[in-house]
Amino acid sequence: MAGTWLHLTFSFLIVCYVIGFLISTVVAENHQRPPTVLPLSLSSRNHSLHRHVDNLRRRLFQSKLSGSTPNARLRLYDDLLSNGYHTARLRIGSPPQEFALIVDTGSTVTYVPCSSCSHCGNHQVRFRDPSSPARTVRLTPLLILEIKRTGSSLRILFLVRIQDSRFQPEMSSTYQPVKCNPSCNCDDEQKQCTYHRRYAEMSSSSGVLGEDLVSFGNESELMPQRAVFGCENVETGDLYNQRADGIMGLGRGRLSIMDQLVDKGVIGDSFSLCYGGMDVDGGAMVLGKITPPPDMVFSHSDPFRSPYYNIEMKEIHVAGKRLELPDGAFDGRHGTVLDSGTTYAYFRRDAFAAFRDAILSAVHFLKRIPGPDPNYNDICFTGAGRDVSQLPKIFPQVEMVFNNGKKLLLSPENYLFRHSKASGAYCLGIFPNSESTTLLGGIVVRNTLVTYDRSNDRIGFLNTNCSELWRRVQFSGAPAPTPLVSPSKDTKMEIPSVLSPSGSPSNVLPGSFHVGFITFDMSISTTDSNLESILKELTELISEELEVDNSQVRLLNVTSQEKDYLVRWGIFPAEPANYISNTIARSIILRLRDHRIQLPKRFGNYKLMEWNAEPQRKLTSWQHRFLIMFVGSVTTLILSLSAIGIWLVHRQRQQTAYEPVGASIPERYLQPLQS
Repeated sequence: MAGTWLHLTFSFLIVCYVIGFLISTVVAENHQRPPTVLPLSLSSRNHSLHRHVDNLRRRLFQSKLSGSTPNARLRLYDDLLSNGYHTARLRIGSPPQEFALIVDTGSTVTYVPCSSCSHCGNHQVRFRDPSSPARTVRLTPLLILEIKRTGSSLRILFLVRIQDSRFQPEMSSTYQPVKCNPSCNCDDEQKQCTYHRRYAEMSSSSGVLGEDLVSFGNESELMPQRAVFGCENVETGDLYNQRADGIMGLGRGRLSIMDQLVDKGVIGDSFSLCYGGMDVDGGAMVLGKITPPPDMVFSHSDPFRSPYYNIEMKEIHVAGKRLELPDGAFDGRHGTVLDSGTTYAYFRRDAFAAFRDAILSAVHFLKRIPGPDPNYNDICFTGAGRDVSQLPKIFPQVEMVFNNGKKLLLSPENYLFRHSKASGAYCLGIFPNSESTTLLGGIVVRNTLVTYDRSNDRIGFLNTNCSELWRRVQFSGAPAPTPLVSPSKDTKMEIPSVLSPSGSPSNVLPGSFHVGFITFDMSISTTDSNLESILKELTELISEELEVDNSQVRLLNVTSQEKDYLVRWGIFPAEPANYISNTIARSIILRLRDHRIQLPKRFGNYKLMEWNAEPQRKLTSWQHRFLIMFVGSVTTLILSLSAIGIWLVHRQRQQTAYEPVGASIPERYLQPLQS
C-alpha cells in the first residue's frame, strides 16, 4: 500500500513540474511580444499626423456606434465687435440655471460664477434684489403684457423670470462636488478639487470643480449630460468686468466640454462655429460631427505642434497678387492659430506691413481718417458707403492659401470693421503682432462655417450666410470615422521629435512609450537666503502652473554658486498609477517647451534650461525570463512540498489504523473478572 502511494506522489510531482514549466514558458513568450505600434501616414505636403492616443481610443469607440451620434445645436448671441466675443446659453443643474458663456476655443475649462464667490462681477442684465442689497438677480423677459405710448415715450410691461446671477449648488438636486483625488489640486480642507486659470491680459479665474447636468437648449438633439465645470470663487481683470457670465472652454484638455462629451461617446469628435456678418449679430454652434458640404475647404491641423487649434497657411493673395514674403511667414511659433475668443487678426510685422500696403494701394482713392480711439493708430477709410453688400466693389478680394493648395476667400467684412464714430467709414481689422505667431480671431471667420474636425486633425472653412446654416448643412447621418487599426489593449503611437530649450533632439513628446516621469532643470537667481522656503513655495507654484497635484512635484537636486541655483525637478505619476498618461504628459511638456511657467517677481530671475521625458521602467528580456522562470519554479516547489506533506500525513494515519496479528495488548485495557 505504501508503495502505491509513493508511486502516486512521484507522478503528481512530475505533473506539477510540467504544468509549472509550461505556464512559465507561455507567460514568458507573451511578455516578449512587441507592443502594438500604430501605422503613421507621413505626407510630404502637409506632414499629416494623427492625434495622440486618447483620440485613437475615441475613434475606435465611435467606429462601433451604429448610425450617427446626436449633435448639440446652440445659437450664438452678441455682436463680435461691440463686446469682443460671442456667447452661448448653457443651462446647468436641476432645475436648470442659465448662463451666457463666451465661446472660447483657446480655453480648456468651462466655468460660471458660484454663489459662494467672494469677488465676482455683475454680469449680463442684473438688478439689485430689494430684499437683499448684496444680492444681484437676472431678469429674463418672458412675455409682453402691455405696450402703451405716452407722448414721445413708449411704455412696455413685461412678465419676467427672476433668476439668481450666480450658480447655486445647493439649489440643484443633481450637483456633486468633485472630491479631492490624486489627479487634481485640492482646496485647503483637502475635500474638493480646485482649478485656476490665468490669461495673458492679467485676468484670472479660480474656484472649485463640480459636476452636474448640462443642458444645451431646445434646438439640441443631445439630451442633458453630466459634466465637470468650474464654480468660480474669485475672478479678476477683464473677467470681472465683462458682461458674459463665464467661459465655455472648447480647447483640447480633459476639463474641456468637448473632451468630456466625446469621452462619454455621446457626440463625435468635432464641433462647428458660424459667426454672423458685419451687420448680423449672433450665429450658431454645433457640438458633434456634421457632414461637410462638398465645397468646404480643409487645412491640416497639427495637435502636437501646439495646444491651440492651428492651420497651415502658406501665403496670402490681395487682389489676385501674392504678398511678397519669405517662406514660412505664417509658420511661426504655433503656426497660424484660430482663436474664437480673440476679436481681430494679428500678423507678424513684415506680413502685416505687406498686407497693409496692398490694401492701401488698392483703395488709394478713399480718404484716410483717424480711428475711433486716439490711443491707437488705426488705418481707417471713409467714402465707401454704409451698404456692406457693396464693399466687395470697392475693397479688394483677399485669399488665404493653405499648404495643400486650397484657398479660402475673404470678403471685406473679414478684414474690416465699422468705424464707431463716422458713418460709412471702415477700419482695418488686421494688426501687427510682436511675436511670430499668426493669430486669426473672429473677424476673419464672419459668415464662415468653421468645422474643427478633431478626429481627422483638420479644420474646414465654408463661406456661407450663417442664417442659412441649418438649411445648407446636414446634421444627422454623419458616418462614423473608419478605425485605423483593430482595438488593442495597450496602443501606442510614434510622434515627431520636438526640440527642448537646450536644443537636444532626444527630448521628444511622449507617445511611443509610457512616461514614467518628467524632469526639468531651472536656473534661479535670487537674493532670498531662505532657500528651503523658496523651494517649498516653488513646488506649489509649479504644480499649479502644470496642473498636477503637489505630491507629483519632487525636488531631485540643487546645486548652488553664490546666489545662483540650478534646481532639478521631477514630475511623477499620481498614486496609484505607475506612469503618466500621454494626455497629461503632453500637456506638461508643451507648457515647459513654450515657457508657460510664470513665477512671481520675488523669485528673481529664472530660466528653464532643459526637460526630459523618461520612459516607464521596464524589465529587460532576460530579466523577464528570469522572473517568470523563478515564479514558475517557486510555484512548482510549493505544490511539491504540499503534495509531500499530504502524503506523509496520510501514511501516518494508515500505520495507526491496523495492528499486526498476535500483538500483545497493554495491561491497562484488561478488566478484572467478576467473582
